[in-house]
Amino acid sequence: MTDFPQRFPATRLRRIRQSGWVRNLTAETTLTPQDLIWSLIVHDGDTPLIPIDSMPGINRLNVAEAAKAAARASALGIPAIAIFPHINPAHKDETGRECLNPDGLIPRAIKAMKAAAPDVGIICDVALDPFTTHGHDGLIDEDGYVLNDETVDTLVKQALVQADAGADIVAPSDMMDGRIGAIRAALESAGHTNTMILSYAAKYASGFYGPYRDAIGSATALKGDKQTYQQTPANTDEALREVAMDIAEGADMVMVKPGLPYLDIVQRVSSQFGVPTMVFQVSGEYAQIMAAHDRGWIDGPRVMMEALMAFKRAGASGIITYYADLAAERLQTS
Repeated sequence: MTDFPQRFPATRLRRIRQSGWVRNLTAETTLTPQDLIWSLIVHDGDTPLIPIDSMPGINRLNVAEAAKAAARASALGIPAIAIFPHINPAHKDETGRECLNPDGLIPRAIKAMKAAAPDVGIICDVALDPFTTHGHDGLIDEDGYVLNDETVDTLVKQALVQADAGADIVAPSDMMDGRIGAIRAALESAGHTNTMILSYAAKYASGFYGPYRDAIGSATALKGDKQTYQQTPANTDEALREVAMDIAEGADMVMVKPGLPYLDIVQRVSSQFGVPTMVFQVSGEYAQIMAAHDRGWIDGPRVMMEALMAFKRAGASGIITYYADLAAERLQTS
């Protein structure tokens, strides 16, 4: 018995893991429905639900179904929804001018969703890729290069259309230099003082976006890649410079995208700047988990909840995910 203290220390960390109640009591990180932002794809047709083959379990919703989803979010305690459009190809052109239509899909969806659930925040993507025939986030020159300042002019107008329709947050995802300051100034001039800006400040040129491009109908249209304006996956300090610039220009919140492969960026941004830091569990992340679940390789819901917890643990203030409604249901019953 003389070696007992040496073999068994006074502190046994397994004591606080022995039951669910004590694991919950001593948890360092807590995930709740209030941490979730539901990502939805809306379309401008009459069909209520259109399955997206590359995203198991996810559908494009028409405007009426989007309104129902807003009501569902309210009931589940999800505070906000981020909407992304699938536009009729007949309405697309080189300049993406449909994004400026005050009676277009996104303004109609905003109004219907706010009418159905006034207490749910609506976040709108500010970018041209769903609206252009070439699939890029901006205007292009004859060589296919995305023009920065000319694109910013259009993005400003797009953000104003969304704010006029009742969007609570405009979220520029284009990665053009200077667009946050230009949008903030335009919103102030137009009287939209309380419209918030969520900047996709650290958006990487990632291979994880493929299913999303299927969902919005830009995958086959995209000419080239987006590496001249989205960040290279090799860089971290550059992300901090992007975030600092966007905060200085008036961003109320910042975004890191994608999610799981960039937890180090989430941690650095949230700890260094102390501003609300969102993270996007993008389509490729979602699709991998659900496809593996469908094949019986993993417990998809368990892995999904683990991933969402990882985002929160890394310092995310909020998580945009296609799984928000199902995650909220699980959290309410756990």
